[in-house]
Amino acid sequence: MVREDGRKFNQLRKIKVTVPFNKHAEGSCLIEFGDTRVACTASIEEGVPPFLRNSGKGWITAEYGMLPRSTNTRMNREKTLTTGRTLEIQRLIGRSLRAVVDMNKLGERTIKIDCDVMQADGGTRTASVTGGFIALALAVKKLLKDEVLTVNPLTDSVAAVSVGIYKGKQVLDLPYVEDSGADMDMNVVMMGNGKFVEVQGTAEKNPFSKKEVDSLLKLAEKGIKELMAIQKKYLRKG
Repeated sequence: MVREDGRKFNQLRKIKVTVPFNKHAEGSCLIEFGDTRVACTASIEEGVPPFLRNSGKGWITAEYGMLPRSTNTRMNREKTLTTGRTLEIQRLIGRSLRAVVDMNKLGERTIKIDCDVMQADGGTRTASVTGGFIALALAVKKLLKDEVLTVNPLTDSVAAVSVGIYKGKQVLDLPYVEDSGADMDMNVVMMGNGKFVEVQGTAEKNPFSKKEVDSLLKLAEKGIKELMAIQKKYLRKG
């Protein structure tokens, strides 16, 4: 099967990473999944939320947002009330990144990851997780270089990709045209050791079977391993 953008069913979109992307942030990258572009920055702050004070543990949190013309029509900025979708994605990014950090080794400091969607064409949350890890790892590298930390708190890598069933075929890394017309779709977050942090699957038109889920997870694993190879390449440069 050849898809509308010319890719094979099991092929990622063209992935492009620009690192560093922001000269002020302790870690940053611009990550592109095809026409989806997300700016990811990591900011280090001394101190932790109240529930962690005097625990010796650190914290990783994330914020996510879409710029007004990231979509085909202008959307309003979220100024005070954050929408349910945005909160869901922020929590997903935060959970994904915390899964690969030893908070005891981070110490009582917070690393905030900001993911700002500059242009959306499907897969903004998976691009945010994948790029967010690069920004996080670069911030940690700075802490080690500056001898603020003596032990690396990162325990593994993490990346994410979408898979789904589109026109009866299982496909990897869905752009908007496939995502909006899919029979079902899944967002998969996986660590380097092969364990899953999150699997979000939804039947948009037709219910799906366990056999289909197993097959889609294998397809996602293939894509995530390729994304992790890209992460490693750019982290060596950063």
